[in-house]
Amino acid sequence: MRGMRTSSPLKATEYHLGLLKAKLAKYRAQLLEPSKSASSKGEGFDVMKSGDARVALIGFPSVGKSTFLSLMTSTASEAASYEFTTLTCIPGVIEYKGANIQLLDLPGIIEGAAQGKGRGRQVIAVARTADVVIMMLDATKGEVQRSLLEKELESVGIRLNKHKPNIYFKPKKGGGISFNSTVTLTQCSEKLVQLILHEYKIFNAEVLFREDCSPDEFIDVIVGNRVYMPCLYVYNKIDQISMEEVDRLARKPNSVVISCGMKLNLDYLLEMLWEYLALTCIYTKKRGQRPDFTDAIILRRGASVEHVCHRIHRSLASQFKYALVWGTSTKYSPQRVGLTHTMEHEDVIQIVKK
Repeated sequence: MRGMRTSSPLKATEYHLGLLKAKLAKYRAQLLEPSKSASSKGEGFDVMKSGDARVALIGFPSVGKSTFLSLMTSTASEAASYEFTTLTCIPGVIEYKGANIQLLDLPGIIEGAAQGKGRGRQVIAVARTADVVIMMLDATKGEVQRSLLEKELESVGIRLNKHKPNIYFKPKKGGGISFNSTVTLTQCSEKLVQLILHEYKIFNAEVLFREDCSPDEFIDVIVGNRVYMPCLYVYNKIDQISMEEVDRLARKPNSVVISCGMKLNLDYLLEMLWEYLALTCIYTKKRGQRPDFTDAIILRRGASVEHVCHRIHRSLASQFKYALVWGTSTKYSPQRVGLTHTMEHEDVIQIVKK
């Protein structure tokens, strides 16, 4: 055993795999970038962003996306029993808890969509701009569809129900690669990180791992154009499968079972969607008057008083003196707060100017 270095926890094959992963990611990115010579621009689905949040419906052809849109919104999207009934992007609006949620009915995705089959690229480009993805699956063949769709979205840099890896990465002018980690790494090592960075022609950088990440996640950080978004898996057509199967599907994480044909469980889906969008309603109040509960300001969860000011009028934050807040975010009601105070759902605010 003498003379053998046993300090590295990673096997040689793992280095090799990590390098291959980096190469794969690099070549895939080159494939996805349209060739420079092609002058004609691809037709995207230009949809005005309206409402307070945007939800994209993604799924194979004929899983009930258009039926779902027609049921949930006042927009009628053509639905028929053949594939690719929907050819462009059809927007609709759901009104729920005072918020307008824009629902986008996109054409069905088929295998190889990431390479541009069946207008797949445009569909995925629209999906990247959404706040939440609803993945419509046919309950009778859900597992296969789910893994295929996840693969398609992964290959264009959409990560579903994951958070951004906690890695600090900063390319530098010189000084080589400085590598540090605050936790014990089991999947990456300094050597592997160097190899991956060299593959991307990065020789000077600062890398700090704050959690135990895989080589794939590290590559995501280097490339940097990844979108992390919440996704709801919706199994449609549950009226065609057994009760036990419905129960099994409903117990999966991030999953909801529905039937558009028999209008089952749609209200629960809306509740789940609201959870995933993480929106808060905030009501305003004038001095000496009752709060205005008809017109709410819809903001993202974790919004501060400053966000509320900007939403009312952009000059309001500069003239802001203090605000009075009633609701669950305060220790007592009303509480005098400053610009940094975080608002919660259904708080009432009264803003006092200088």
